[in-house]
Amino acid sequence: MSDRQRQRVAVLGATGSIGTSTLDVLARHADVYEVFALAAGRNVPLMAQQCVQFRPAYAAMADTQGAAQLRSLLQEAGVATQVLAGEAAIAELAAHPQVDTVMAAIVGVAGLAPALAAAQAGKRLLLANKEALVVGGAWFMQQVRAHGAVLLPIDSEHSAVFQSLPEQPRTWPTRVEKIILTASGGPFRARDAATFADVTPEQACAHPNWRMGRKISVDSATMMNKALEVIEARYLFDVAPEQLEVVIHPQSVIHSMVQFRDGSIIAQLGTPDMRVPIAYGLAWPERIESGAARLDFHALAGLTFESFEEPAHRRRFPCMALAWQALHGAQGSTAILNAANEVAVAAFLAGQLRFDQIYAVNAETLARCVAAQTDSLDALLALDQQARRVAAAQVQRQAS
Repeated sequence: MSDRQRQRVAVLGATGSIGTSTLDVLARHADVYEVFALAAGRNVPLMAQQCVQFRPAYAAMADTQGAAQLRSLLQEAGVATQVLAGEAAIAELAAHPQVDTVMAAIVGVAGLAPALAAAQAGKRLLLANKEALVVGGAWFMQQVRAHGAVLLPIDSEHSAVFQSLPEQPRTWPTRVEKIILTASGGPFRARDAATFADVTPEQACAHPNWRMGRKISVDSATMMNKALEVIEARYLFDVAPEQLEVVIHPQSVIHSMVQFRDGSIIAQLGTPDMRVPIAYGLAWPERIESGAARLDFHALAGLTFESFEEPAHRRRFPCMALAWQALHGAQGSTAILNAANEVAVAAFLAGQLRFDQIYAVNAETLARCVAAQTDSLDALLALDQQARRVAAAQVQRQAS
């Protein structure tokens, strides 16, 4: 394949777990993909290494200090990458006319603006940022459709659903009965909820199956990540909240399933390696080598499933119910829930809040914050800030 035919890729959140896995896949197919731009938060040393390896045309850091440090390191290494700084610069790279594909893997609401910029520029958008849909909801999907973007989910669960659905989206409403998302149960699947007040950040971040960043690891421990994925699935696949179900599957082999109106179920299976959905998103509708180990059925001890309706799991994971509560709430409720959770998790990781108080902050913020219009980026960000103020007050109230 000639250089002119190579796909130019911008990786946003390049130094995170999704970003590094994406670069691993891209490096395996350098004849097909060109790393055109990288963006990251504050991990300057790793970003410098990535720039030396991939020689992107552009690199962006979250702030000017990080950009200055990166610029100095790249000058010393003789790398001609142009270094930019700030959220606006990252959004500009997402919409750059020479970019074909954008991996949107910036964690939190900070990833909303660049994901939106990519959608409005009509890019192939590989969405690993839950918040774009949890906060943006139906309006974000409308922007994707209006600008001719191609949105491909990268979360392992949503990628599994996408791979299991019929190829013609127009047939989904008449064929699909429900979508079943699987959850590993995280590190506390069998822990007594009465001991949750003693949970440390290190314990909450020790996921048994996946290597992830600290924020999403805590979300997995509370099951808030699955609540956010329920919200995301509702908008990605345009199904009613009642058509979404979650089951605990500790082995993380079945990544999710689709149940059809005739009673049959199609599932996507594989080893728990994010390079699989990343490779699928990059190559869709084709498939390319991901580097992931193959699933060995002979080595599997068994596949088990547990219901969230069990009383013990209801006590362990009260955050799960907040997904349906927000989806049935006023417009903007899902954005409020996301903001509250970001504040609560940050407070827990900073030692300002107990693990068992995260749910209380989320639930109280959802109850106290007034939802508003969510038909523009400015409106969404204003609602997000309002919810953060309410959540911060709840953190103080819980901690006092």
